[in-house]
Amino acid sequence: MDINEKIELIKRNSAEIINENKLKDILKLKKPVTYCGYEVSGGTGGGIHLGHLVTITKLLDLQKAGFHVKVLFADWHTWLNRKGDWDFIHKQCKIWEQGFKAAGLDAEFVLGSKFQRNLNYIDDVLTLSLNTTMNRALRSMQEVARDFENAKVSQVIYPLMQIVDIKHLKVDLVVAGLEQRKIHGLGIEVFSKINYKVPVFVHTPLISSLKGPGSKMSSSEPESMISINDDENNINKKINNAYCPQGVVEDNPILQIMKLIIFPRYNEVIIERSSKFGGNLKFKSYNELEKEFVNKKLHPQDLKNSCSIYLDKILMPIRKKFKK
Repeated sequence: MDINEKIELIKRNSAEIINENKLKDILKLKKPVTYCGYEVSGGTGGGIHLGHLVTITKLLDLQKAGFHVKVLFADWHTWLNRKGDWDFIHKQCKIWEQGFKAAGLDAEFVLGSKFQRNLNYIDDVLTLSLNTTMNRALRSMQEVARDFENAKVSQVIYPLMQIVDIKHLKVDLVVAGLEQRKIHGLGIEVFSKINYKVPVFVHTPLISSLKGPGSKMSSSEPESMISINDDENNINKKINNAYCPQGVVEDNPILQIMKLIIFPRYNEVIIERSSKFGGNLKFKSYNELEKEFVNKKLHPQDLKNSCSIYLDKILMPIRKKFKK
C-alpha cells in the first residue's frame, strides 16, 4: 500500500479531517501513533454498540495503514462524567477490552488512571486550567456531558484531561466521533501551552438513533441501538422497527449502518429480493445503493432485510469470541 492509498483509507467515511495537510508527514514516521478514547458505560455487551464499531472500523483502517493503535479506556473520565462508581467502571473496562479484541482490533489498551495520576500530567492539566475560561471549557463539553444544565466542576476538568491525554499518549493522529470536535477545537487553541504539537484529527460520523431523528445511538437507550452482543433475533427485530422512510437519507440509521459498518467489510453487497419484485440487486459501493434508494428503486424493507443479514454476519464472530 503506497502513501496515497493509505491516505484514501484514512479519509474513507470520515466526517471531517483537521490538519489533513500533515497526513503525508505523519505517514513517513517509522510507527505513527493513533488513539481513540472511550467512556466505559454499561449495558448489554458492556454498552459497546454500532456507534463504537464505527470508530473501531476507522482504527482498523489505520492499523492497515501502519499506525500503532492505542485504545484509551477512560475510567477517570467516566467517573468525572458521573457514569458509575469505581468498582462498576473497572469491571466495564475488562468487558470493553474483551469486546474490542473480539472485534478484531490489535491495539495497546491503556487504562486512563494508570498515567493520569502522574505529576507531570497533573501539571499540564493545571496549566491548561490557567489558560481556559469556564465558559470555554463548558462549551467544549456540550455534546458529551451528562446533565449539562447542572454541570459539575468535574465536567470542566474533563476536556482539559482529554487534551492532555493526547500529549501523554504521544499521539500523532486522533480518532473520535464528531461529538468530540468542540473539545478538540479547544485543544488546538491550547496545545502550545503544554508544549505539544497539534495532531491530525479524524472525526467519524455518528449513527442516528434507530428510533429516528433527534439523537444518536446510545447505550443509555437500549431501543435506540444495536449492541455488539445482540443475537440474530434482536438484530432483526431492531432493524425491522428502525426509522427508514422511503427515499430519505438524512438521519437514516439503516443507510448509515450500510455505509459505515457493512460496506467497509464487503466489496459487494447483495440485496435479496423475490423475483416478482425484480430479483436481487448487487452493489459495489455505498453510493450506488444510496442512489437506488433515493430514486425509490430500493424498498426500505428490502434494505432492512439485507442490512440485518450482513450485520449478523459481522457481529456473529464477535459475539462468539466475546462470550468465551
